[in-house]
Order: sequence, then C-alpha cells, then structure tokens
Amino acid sequence: MRSAAGADASVVVVDGRTPAWVDDTFDRVLLDAPCTGLGALRRRPEVRWRRQESDVAPLAALQGELLWRAVDAARPGGVVAYVTCSPHLAETRAVVSDLLRRRSDVVREDARALLPGVPALGPGPDVQLWPHRHGTDAMYLALLRRV
Repeated sequence: MRSAAGADASVVVVDGRTPAWVDDTFDRVLLDAPCTGLGALRRRPEVRWRRQESDVAPLAALQGELLWRAVDAARPGGVVAYVTCSPHLAETRAVVSDLLRRRSDVVREDARALLPGVPALGPGPDVQLWPHRHGTDAMYLALLRRV
C-alpha cells in the first residue's frame, strides 16, 4: 500500500469473494492470488514440506472464484492482472483458460509488453518468470481485459 502513496489511486483490501464494491467499478484490478507458493522455493524451502499435491485443487478453485470476481469488479475496458508465485499449470494457465472458456466478456492481453527489459519471456501472451532465467521467483502474470 505504501507504493500507492502519492498516486492518484485507492487501495482496497477485502475478501474478493464478497467484495465491498459494486461490479464494473475499477479501471485496473490486481489479483495477487493465494497459491501454493511453489515459485518461491528458493527463498522459502520449507514450503516443499508444508504443501501436498492435495492442496492444489482447492487453491485453484479459490483462484478461479477470485479471478471471476476480479473481472466483475473491472469496468468494461478495464484490465485485470492475475498474478501467482507458482509455476504450477493448475494455478496459472488453467485458471485463466477456464475463465476465458466460461466468459465471453474477457480477452487475454499480451503481458510481455509490460516487461520490455526482461529477456526470454517466451511466446506469451502470459509471462512465466523463472529463477534460473530471470533471477526472481517463479511468478506468473496474465492480463485480462473486460470487453
């Protein structure tokens, strides 16, 4: 929230499944989705012992629900950034693909354009960062525009 200090922006923190706002409100929505955290293993190796395969499905379901509500919160023309610190396909591309299959009012944007100085971003349109390529956690970013 400190990063928004001085900006012409408001920061709202609530449970996104039962938002405190009406739909079609925001120009930009950032969903930093709760995830397994498998992308942060280099910094938090204990995650490998706290997570089990059975954790993925309930988290993916929650991510899908939160992403649906994040899109509802965006006004037509608004953009939703879906972010996780997991490289697991069930928490990244599968969540986004499922939403795109079920909603006709959303299009995927090329997220690589937001990271012009970052090499080896792959074919896109989503971005998957890797510790061995990018020197960061294995973070995922998808941009979705509400139409």
